[in-house]
Amino acid sequence: MKAIAQDRYGSPGVLELREVDTPTVAGREVLVRVRAASVNARDWHLMRGDPYLARLALGLRVPRTKIRGTDFAGTVTAVGQDVKRFRPGDEVFGEVDGAFAEYVCARDDVVEPKPEALSFEQAAALPLAGNTALMGLRDLGQVRPGQQVLVNGASGGVGTFAVQIVKAFGAEVTGVCSTRNLELVGSLGADHLVDYTREDFTRSARRYDVVFDLVGNRSLTELRRTLKPTGRLVLSGGGVFEGGSVFGPMGLILKGQVMSLFARDRLFVLTATPSQENLASLRELADSGKLTPVIDRTYPLSEAPEAIRYLEGEHARAKVVITV
Repeated sequence: MKAIAQDRYGSPGVLELREVDTPTVAGREVLVRVRAASVNARDWHLMRGDPYLARLALGLRVPRTKIRGTDFAGTVTAVGQDVKRFRPGDEVFGEVDGAFAEYVCARDDVVEPKPEALSFEQAAALPLAGNTALMGLRDLGQVRPGQQVLVNGASGGVGTFAVQIVKAFGAEVTGVCSTRNLELVGSLGADHLVDYTREDFTRSARRYDVVFDLVGNRSLTELRRTLKPTGRLVLSGGGVFEGGSVFGPMGLILKGQVMSLFARDRLFVLTATPSQENLASLRELADSGKLTPVIDRTYPLSEAPEAIRYLEGEHARAKVVITV
């Protein structure tokens, strides 16, 4: 099969479309013929090994995982002997390493039936970013009807889902984005819009029950002063490439983890993990019309390096999708 792989860290030029062995299933695994995959900040972090501190987990000199991509949507072609939920022909979506390929093998507990309301391209845009938004707002933010929620980075992949999920939960949402993205974020249901090129939301008199930071470009002090006395700050910043760094957006995350020891009920650092139950929740939101993925651009598999180049330069709005 064809896949986008890399043998060293670096710019998108290290990514190659090459022939690799098609994976085989065993036990609780399913083999999926990928129809679409989506690009996340995680992909360029892994491609570049940036921030450098992350290489302790990714591989010090070369990446341990060779094939890029995480989100996928496609059709099941084979199942392991212990799989009961799926059979060949089922349309599914999910999250696993190696999605920029013609086939991907995944455990059945990180795969769910594809939302009927969505195309393969839309479904592929949903898993990682949608799960991040859902866990950040529902599990850590504990968003409830009538609350005031701010999303910093509302026009990005996670942010566009976050705005819609806040509205689905019956809360009021303020979206922070650039001038060119105000119309997009407003169309997703944002009650209030903040153009960060003209207004500093951390200096506004408005206070929030939940602040969901997806950018990592403000200090903890600035973010915390936007909260109500019982408000919650949730950190999940992906950042953009700025020439290589030791900590990158992890700097704010690490500070947040330390501070959370002293502010257990107010400051939370999100670690999103793949979940069958969360995929099912996202499918229900999509099929009910409350959650619609927004796709900025699509690229064929052979142009995945260019898709990542586009995303990491902060030009992308919402999701960038690879068609296979």
